[in-house]
Parts: sequence; structure tokens; C-alpha cells
Amino acid sequence: MTRFQGLIQTQATMSLIRNYRKQAIEVVWKNPEIGCTKLNFDGSRGSKGQASIGGIFRNHKAEFLLGYSESIGEATSTVAEFAALKRGLELVLENGWTDLWLEGDAKIIVDIISKRGRLRCEEARKHVNYINVVMPELSNCVLSHVYREGNRAADKLAKLGHQFQNPKVWRVKPPEIVLPIMHEDAQGKIVLRTK
Repeated sequence: MTRFQGLIQTQATMSLIRNYRKQAIEVVWKNPEIGCTKLNFDGSRGSKGQASIGGIFRNHKAEFLLGYSESIGEATSTVAEFAALKRGLELVLENGWTDLWLEGDAKIIVDIISKRGRLRCEEARKHVNYINVVMPELSNCVLSHVYREGNRAADKLAKLGHQFQNPKVWRVKPPEIVLPIMHEDAQGKIVLRTK
């Protein structure tokens, strides 16, 4: 094999590897089971380190139950994710929901909570302590990770939080900005994720 042939073969191999890595993953928002409430939560970090949180509760028919959004000031993205879940759990307790599916797009959050990981950040540790006390008290509670493409409604509410001075909670109908996403989720729309 000549040096030129070896170079062409290497380039072809690299091209195959790049194409394999770019292969899209199909992501779909999934409904909870009958009788279960699903919370999708998210944190957002904007310019200058300002963070906000958001979340949306839906039933087995993908119907809106409650949504929330608020600015939390300066925070890391990890702290924002924990704060979003903590706020969601506070609303769970206020509404008396017990059968829950909690879902977020930050895998590190799910891993830390499920594996009882240690945190150096005091603020994050406070949120995790609260979460670890509340979750076991619920009769049926599952925490899972979903790619951002399956968490679009919560992502939109979290970003919306940057605009608010005071916390917002929607109890009757969601803000208009999330309606198209909710409709697509209810229809089972596949959103492609490219790695």
C-alpha cells in the first residue's frame, strides 16, 4: 500500500466515524401512566451568570396541570437544575400529588440524586438534601433523564423565567409560548437529536 492509498483509507475511515457520530437519535416526550403526574423540570443560565428555573406538570393524557417559572439570581447551571427540581417538589406537596415521574435533561442531576453523590457546593447540597427528604415520602416517585429534545416545554419555561421579577405559577392554562410544544408532545412528535 502506498502512502497515498493509506492516507485515502484513513480519510475514508475518519469520514465513516464522523458520519456515525452524527447519526440522529429519535427523542419523544412520553406520557406517564394513568394516575401518575409527570414533571418535566429545567434550569437555565443566561448572560452574566443569572439563572432561572421552570417546570411543567402533565397527566397521562398530556394535559396541562401546572407550570412554574422564576428567576433565581446568580447560580451555576447545576444549582439551577437542582433548584428547578426542588421547586417542582414543593408544588407537588402543595397539590397533594404522590405518584410522580420526575424528568430532567441534566444527567448529572439524576446521577447525583440516584447514587447519593457528594457535592462540594453548599447551595447545591441544600437543594439535594431537600430533594432526598421529599422523594422517599411520596408513594411512587421515579426520577429519570431525557435528552433536551424531550424536555422542550420545561426548557422554554426555564428560559422564560429570566424575564420575571417574581415567581410565576400557572394553574389553569400554560403561557402561550409552550402551547405548540405541548401539542407536539401530546401528538408524539419525534424530535431528532444529532450528537
